[in-house]
Amino acid sequence: MTSKTDTTCKIFSFQDYKSSPDPIFEISAECLQPSPVPIIIDNGSFQTRAGWACKGDELGAPRLLFKSVAARSRGAARSETQIGNDISNLEPVRWLLKSQFDRNVVVNFEIQELMFDYIFSHLGVVTEGSVEHPIVLTEAPCNPLHSRQMMSELLFECYRVPHVSYGVDCLYSLYYNNALSNLTPQNTGIVLSSGYHCSHILPVINGRLDAGNCKRVNVGGSQAASYLQRLLQLKYPGHLAAVTLSRMEELLHEHSYTATDYHQELEKWRSVEFYEQEVHRMQLPFSAKGLGGVVSVEERQERRTQQLRRLQEINARRREEKLQQDQERLDKLLTVQELLEDGYLEQFHKNLVQLNMDSAEELQSYINKLSLVVEQGRQRLLQASEMEQPMDEGDGVTEMDPDFSEENTETEKPVQPVFNMAEYHQLFVGTERLRVSEILFQPSLIGEDQMGMMETLQYVLAGYTPEQQEALARNVFLTGGNLQYPGMKERIERELLAMRPFQSHFQVMMASRPAVDAWYGARDWALEHPPGGEGWISRQDYEEKGGEYLSEHCASNVFIPMKIAKPVPRLAEPLLVPITTMTAASPDSVSASPSTFTLAPTQT
Repeated sequence: MTSKTDTTCKIFSFQDYKSSPDPIFEISAECLQPSPVPIIIDNGSFQTRAGWACKGDELGAPRLLFKSVAARSRGAARSETQIGNDISNLEPVRWLLKSQFDRNVVVNFEIQELMFDYIFSHLGVVTEGSVEHPIVLTEAPCNPLHSRQMMSELLFECYRVPHVSYGVDCLYSLYYNNALSNLTPQNTGIVLSSGYHCSHILPVINGRLDAGNCKRVNVGGSQAASYLQRLLQLKYPGHLAAVTLSRMEELLHEHSYTATDYHQELEKWRSVEFYEQEVHRMQLPFSAKGLGGVVSVEERQERRTQQLRRLQEINARRREEKLQQDQERLDKLLTVQELLEDGYLEQFHKNLVQLNMDSAEELQSYINKLSLVVEQGRQRLLQASEMEQPMDEGDGVTEMDPDFSEENTETEKPVQPVFNMAEYHQLFVGTERLRVSEILFQPSLIGEDQMGMMETLQYVLAGYTPEQQEALARNVFLTGGNLQYPGMKERIERELLAMRPFQSHFQVMMASRPAVDAWYGARDWALEHPPGGEGWISRQDYEEKGGEYLSEHCASNVFIPMKIAKPVPRLAEPLLVPITTMTAASPDSVSASPSTFTLAPTQT
């Protein structure tokens, strides 16, 4: 990474992208005539892309791009489920988010069905009871047969599609970029792909996937985002709520990079000048009226005066209400006492019982005490009104609090602490920019006990002959959204240089658009291979060969049917049959030996 000569601070703001709901498109006549056009679905674990297998700038690009998540609360109706871009902000409902994936394999087919409903409805497919368009769908490398079986069952039984084709996303990307480079699809190479949940090393021999030597590394973009979140939350414990996964993904995509030499790059960050030039200051949103802002002495004095006046008004109002209640109580008691003086004894005793009193002496004692309380309340109210008079003239604060005197005003100004609220709400992202991408090469940084991507590549190459290794190393292809870090290609070239024999040749090629080339590769494959030919599974194939059946092509997995051993019929329990062994001593005499037993199966 080149250093810059200017020493200005790099301050960035989080974009906090808010997604807007996808429009519902109307299907065009080009997608229906002369035959229904295939629908291309790149079923990614981070983002789903869907569109038509058409040429052109408008229909030839993905029509739908949305995150592969669904927000559905427990017990909610199916129609209340929010999919992808319908969720404007993921953070408030992150605890409700569900995905159809377990790592990179589809296991939750209820959510997958909701995804298909969303795709077909927004693409304008309105046919009742069935989808008349063939489907091209991506799947994981070496996808389990059960997952493919459930997917085929969903597409053929629920949506009644005519044809389905399965392919591997990174092999579609290789297919697309080979066409851009005018290379034949039957070439040999090795694909390094890194997605949201894991990374893969896929050797391709003569245009076909060598499934027996494919390897997976359980490190991807989700682990990088979680690692970055953990680093910044430990660094800034005061901003735990602001360090969200969505913001960490933004940091990964726009502010991270891969070091060509990790340890040498860390040494550069020890320099103060290098740190000031390369650190990214991420500005968090904040309010200027927050606690600890710079406030002048006059403003503090005015606030203090207003607070004192407000408190005095509240206390005066409470005293008035209390005095009024006591006065009403006293008037009621005096009315009862007048009944006794006027001779209305029956009414007097009745009111006395209501007051929960036993005698006239108790009533008189309570009247005396309440009269004293009312008199004291009036005096306090009078004193409070007299104290408020100098407050109106502006002298009360200086008399009550010497901190606001004119003598201390001049001494407070030089020592007034200056607190920068904007700087307090900044995240200084330094070495974290290169540490998050390093987990692809050193998974031990996040506690994963497995080899890194380049060590796994070396292990895969070691399983081939030297000639095959040379052919594979001449075409190392990088794809996947988690390999878009700046410097990734240079780092892999450096690792290959240290790994390969002296004076051996190798070539590393990065996909033109690592995140979306898989969709364009599937589109081009569908245009060149019409439904019904190689690579397509018809409904008849599904019914005859089962849901796990796969029609292979240049960008697909290898179909290895599972051999199910037939159960051996259970034999009946054996019986003990006595057998007498006869020994012939002479032609004229026969002697019998002791009886023995042998196991013989029962006759059925």
